[in-house]
Amino acid sequence: MTEPTRRQTVPLTCHGHSRPVTHLSFSPLEKEDSYYMISSCKDGNPMLRDGQTGDWIGTFLGHKGATWQARLSPDASTAATSSADFSAKIWDTHTGELLFVLQHAHIVRAIAYPYDNSGLLATGGYEKKLRIFDLADQRPATSPSGTTPEPVTIDASKAFEIGEGIHKDIIKFIVWARDPNVIITASGDTLRWFDLPSRRCVREAKLEGEIKSCELVSLAPSHSAPTDIGGGLPVLAVAAGKTAYFWGGSRAEDELKRITLPHGIASVGLDLKGRKFVVGEEPGTWARVYTWDEGKEIDVHKGHHGPIWSIAFSPDGNLYATGSEDGTIKMWKNCDGYYGLWPKEHSSTQTASVLKDITNHGVTSADVPDLLSFAVPGTSAANPHSDLLLSYSPNKYDKPLSPVRLRHYANKASPLRFEIDVESPSDTNSDLLLSYSPNNSWIGEVF
Repeated sequence: MTEPTRRQTVPLTCHGHSRPVTHLSFSPLEKEDSYYMISSCKDGNPMLRDGQTGDWIGTFLGHKGATWQARLSPDASTAATSSADFSAKIWDTHTGELLFVLQHAHIVRAIAYPYDNSGLLATGGYEKKLRIFDLADQRPATSPSGTTPEPVTIDASKAFEIGEGIHKDIIKFIVWARDPNVIITASGDTLRWFDLPSRRCVREAKLEGEIKSCELVSLAPSHSAPTDIGGGLPVLAVAAGKTAYFWGGSRAEDELKRITLPHGIASVGLDLKGRKFVVGEEPGTWARVYTWDEGKEIDVHKGHHGPIWSIAFSPDGNLYATGSEDGTIKMWKNCDGYYGLWPKEHSSTQTASVLKDITNHGVTSADVPDLLSFAVPGTSAANPHSDLLLSYSPNKYDKPLSPVRLRHYANKASPLRFEIDVESPSDTNSDLLLSYSPNNSWIGEVF
């Protein structure tokens, strides 16, 4: 079996939160394979972003305490958030308006939508009660002006309680299985499976330690296959102590594997198609990548400055995101070729060839004249559509100016030379960023 690829692509970093990021999740695929990412944070301001680029779309304002989880509905039209302000809230993802306030008597830690129903929501938390709210018959009333809907407040007493008296610890995670009649909760060190028609707990599994992460991992139907981990069905990925657990099947009750690592695990994500899993180490700040089949470490992602509390894979499997105590989200590429804001990857020999030529034929930052002259390898000279991208900063601590794209229409002469007018530097610490592209395939950058 082919070993999963080790990738060294620079991650995208998403800023905006001012306190630790507690949870991340993605929406299903939308039109043209677009999707969204939502994050919760102890700053109380959940954020919606473009799933492929991490670009900020909006912030849901209204909670008065830390938010612990945030999820998007199956149709991505609404978002649900759970908070320390004793409420769960439902938001319109198009307008940002608050639609519902689900009022509880204590902190709400966990929320979950069914796989294919945006009108139901399960909640759980410090009350140690699993509840299901039916929102289908509730409609926010319009204000007298007819423009802004007034949110509907629903008291927890109007919800359906499942497994009354069963939980003895805080409910920290809720997962709705592919079978809509099954809900799984993570409370303390125990997983519980509940049958909704009977409202009974039908199974329990006591794990190695306190459950730190519990998510149902799935790919969009257009990207899944019977050869994936789980056979094309979602897989329940759980982290407890030093062990990662995985359950499959439509009810997520068939144990597929458990892998014990030499370190604690704060979070876990699973690459169904790439046959590997990613964990946030505890204690520590690194994300470690292991193979599914052998449990062999194949990569380490460094960059966060606090524990990684949440890991989520995109619905197409082409990237995964990590949310950290340091208040940032990092997005890691998980595919070849162009994707999102990442350029196409090339071999190290191609990159070395270009960088060497630019170093030999370019100019140094100490003597940059008004007219810069650069030479690039002639191996692609026959292609009349190669591009050169130049970004110039008069001072190494300044933000570079907007890149200028040059296009050559040269013959097969080698080397190829380019000239561009720039401002003369005010000191000897000026920076130049040069990228060379034969036929729109980026090779490298020089700083």
